[in-house]
Amino acid sequence: MTPQQFIAKWKPAELSERSACQQHFLDLCELLDQPKPAEVDPKGDWYTFERGTDKVAGGRGWADVWMQGKFGWEYKGKHKDLKAAYQQLLQYREALENPPLLVVCDLDRFEIHTNFTGTVKTVHAFDLDGLADPKNILLLRQLFTNPEALKPGKTQAVITEEIAHRFARLADGMRARDIPAERAAHFLMKLMFCMFAEDVELLPRDLFKKTVANAKRDSARLTKLLRSLFDCMAKGESFGAESIEHFNGGLFDNNDAIDLNQAEINALLDAAECDWSQVEPTIFGTVFERTLDPNKRSQIGAHFTSRADIETLLQPVMMEPLRREWTEVKAKADELWSKAKGTKAKSKARLNFELCVTGFLDRLAHVTVLDPACGSGNFLFVALHLLLDLEKEVLTYLAQHGINRVPYVGPTHQLFGLEINPFAQQLAQVVIWIGYLQWMHFNGLLRHRDPVLDPFESVKQTDSILDLSEPARPKEPKWPEAEFIVGNPPFLGDKRMRGELGDEYVTALRKLYEDRIPGQSDLCCYWFEKARAQIERRKCKRAGLLATQSIRGGANRTVVDRIKKSGDIFWANSDRNWILDGANVHVSMIGFDDGGEKTKTLDSKPVATINSQLASSAAVADAATLAENAKLGFIGVAQKAPFDISFERAREWLDALNPHRRPNSDVLRPICNAQDITRRSRGIWNIDFGLGMPVEEAAKYGLPFEWVKKVVGPLRTNHREARQTKLWWLFARPCPDMRLALGPHKRFLATPRVSKHRVFAWLDPGILCDSAVVAFARSDDYFFGVLHSRAHEVWARAQGTQVRERESGFRYTPSTCFETFPFPKATPEKQAAIAAPAKELDELRSNWLNPPEWTKTETLEFPGSVDGPWKRYIHDPDARGIGTVRYPRIVPSYAHFAIQLKPRTLTNLYNEMPTWLANAHRKLDEAVFAAYGWSPDLTDDDLLAKLLELNLSRAGQAAPAAHSEAVEDPDADE
Repeated sequence: MTPQQFIAKWKPAELSERSACQQHFLDLCELLDQPKPAEVDPKGDWYTFERGTDKVAGGRGWADVWMQGKFGWEYKGKHKDLKAAYQQLLQYREALENPPLLVVCDLDRFEIHTNFTGTVKTVHAFDLDGLADPKNILLLRQLFTNPEALKPGKTQAVITEEIAHRFARLADGMRARDIPAERAAHFLMKLMFCMFAEDVELLPRDLFKKTVANAKRDSARLTKLLRSLFDCMAKGESFGAESIEHFNGGLFDNNDAIDLNQAEINALLDAAECDWSQVEPTIFGTVFERTLDPNKRSQIGAHFTSRADIETLLQPVMMEPLRREWTEVKAKADELWSKAKGTKAKSKARLNFELCVTGFLDRLAHVTVLDPACGSGNFLFVALHLLLDLEKEVLTYLAQHGINRVPYVGPTHQLFGLEINPFAQQLAQVVIWIGYLQWMHFNGLLRHRDPVLDPFESVKQTDSILDLSEPARPKEPKWPEAEFIVGNPPFLGDKRMRGELGDEYVTALRKLYEDRIPGQSDLCCYWFEKARAQIERRKCKRAGLLATQSIRGGANRTVVDRIKKSGDIFWANSDRNWILDGANVHVSMIGFDDGGEKTKTLDSKPVATINSQLASSAAVADAATLAENAKLGFIGVAQKAPFDISFERAREWLDALNPHRRPNSDVLRPICNAQDITRRSRGIWNIDFGLGMPVEEAAKYGLPFEWVKKVVGPLRTNHREARQTKLWWLFARPCPDMRLALGPHKRFLATPRVSKHRVFAWLDPGILCDSAVVAFARSDDYFFGVLHSRAHEVWARAQGTQVRERESGFRYTPSTCFETFPFPKATPEKQAAIAAPAKELDELRSNWLNPPEWTKTETLEFPGSVDGPWKRYIHDPDARGIGTVRYPRIVPSYAHFAIQLKPRTLTNLYNEMPTWLANAHRKLDEAVFAAYGWSPDLTDDDLLAKLLELNLSRAGQAAPAAHSEAVEDPDADE
């Protein structure tokens, strides 16, 4: 049969659907040269007419044609409502095994609806005359042969980004015109909802689009029309000739509309052209954020998060236990059905079956979810979708057994949120309602509601962690009871909290929780502690929250330790990419309960346990501080102001004269930060007035003091700590213990606090380390060798915290990484056996970093005192103790060598890991492991277990020891 023959036969046909549909389809098979159902599947198992199904919302249905894994096809009589036919297919697509294509046809018109998961819904439509077009013949043929060819190229996420980009132009225009953010945000919410509502036909089709288009040249008229439309939506009245549903729900409580300029009207029209029914509701939070004050984002938790990211947390925390329950209920129901099948409709056996399944439906309808930092509601709307998906699966199962029930899962009685910002709170309600209506629309269950939107009072505007309603008596807010607590608390490190939240707020917060959360913990820790307490008080069953990776170490880890003590961690993702304010960060995700969940999953792998460092290996967080390692490792000085100067300025000042005849070298010295170790030295010097030099004495060092007075003074006098101590010319933390410990040594060992590779390097005692460096008061090669061995690196990685992804490095702190590390009890011979390869490693590295052929030793000479930082370099001191400093330093021999030396850094060297370097480390590891009496082939987990055992044995205990980075963190606020 040719297309022309097919058109000629069916164009005049006036047969009913029942009389014509099968013959119509058989003729199509002839036209397309495709097999007919009875020819290839006489039993009707996978390709058949009249595939019997049960509708989710009730009643029996029959798909007119069905091919497994390909399509479901519904016919209607000529000129009948194809929309109704499509709604029918949506009602029983699950019973048809969710085919990728859904086809509706009225003998004259064809519509092919795509049904691929996670993609934009696309409709290919044409009429009978269109069969003459080869592209439409190809579309029909691909139904049978290659449905994937019709898979939309755009995902829902992509189209959401496009819509966000278009609509953001409107939001940006309002910001540029200084429209108050709160007013603009509320207006934008109404516009977005109107565009969504017309595309799911809660508003008459194209009503909003036509309204804007008809007044696009008259801003005042458009404002008047929008106010009228908002009024009608609030009350359910007529708008012109169109009847408008009663929306209610708070969103349209006022009819405020902003006069738009021509560019903004064009942007609105452009956005209205998009299909808003396809949008991911996360867009609403994204656009709303553009109207917020960026300085307030940390307080309101308004974070953009994709649906896939949210499901990563919700599936294990909320859905896995519910699905386990459903699996058990279904197994029991299947057994009951085997007894009920064939009995009368109201038999006891059938009643038992029905009660078994409807009992679980009732259970689903009473699941409660709380997001205590809900922002724009993204976690809650995704949670709602997942509950609706599971409910539909259960309803489909019932329908297949001849029992029909309506969906009951809904937002107003099952979702709870806490949000401090009133407009984010309003937005959360809108997002959740849109998410609900969108799900109902795509599943063919969207029905008339009056009102369309119910008031949504379970998302509260409140601070989640601190109630200051009585400023003199701060207290904890009470959280609603909920079976599941989920969410993304604001990512705000302890060092930024005072600047973002204010001294009064942070002081009250720290005081209120001081018996549970150390003072230097990140803001998100308070949400973890509150959730833990809810579980402990049996007001919640399971919680799943996000945190920055620093929750695994230092002061933050205390809150995870508390979770382990009162319950347990059953699921964690220790390192996951995350988008925050447009930047790629890395987070940890943690699911925890009262210890009832016995299955443990870490980074998608089953494990026996998950410790407070989010690892499954030995619980090294339980390691004790060892007295033998005390007062050896120190974090460098914290300046809290720009005391650094260039080498050129320092060189000029070193020869300057002072009124008290003391040399400026007393207060000038090179300073080392992490980059000076991992890269090339920056050549930066520092003004250091020591531990407590009086301001009158400091002023006698003329040029350095005047610089500090001019540059440092204004900054330090405004710093909280400097205001309290009034020592603005001194470092915030000058580290007296470190200075005293390093004093006797001719060299000392140093390592960056944060680095990709755990590298150690020797430094001269004249160099001052800043807070980005850990300095060790040891100068022997044995010590260098043990710290640079694999044994210490594995221990330090387990005890430290990863900054972002592994490439960005991990944080090393003396208290956790060093003071707990058990050195081998090595004999002098074994110590010498370690020192030799350690010395060789250092020499090989030094020759690579600074080849003698490209460098020379240059001696700096300047006045110095025997009681100053340069005492070991003083020559020929006079009676006053003032002599000449002769300080040797390595510099490039010629300028072109400086260029060649630039890429020679420890980071680049360890990235490359040449064979000679790997061999040197292998020799060192063999010597160190021999001193322990262990095989160098131990796995990391086995090595950690042995080191922990050794640590606890040395400490004479098997109980955990508390560690807190906050005790020594020079960058901490308190």
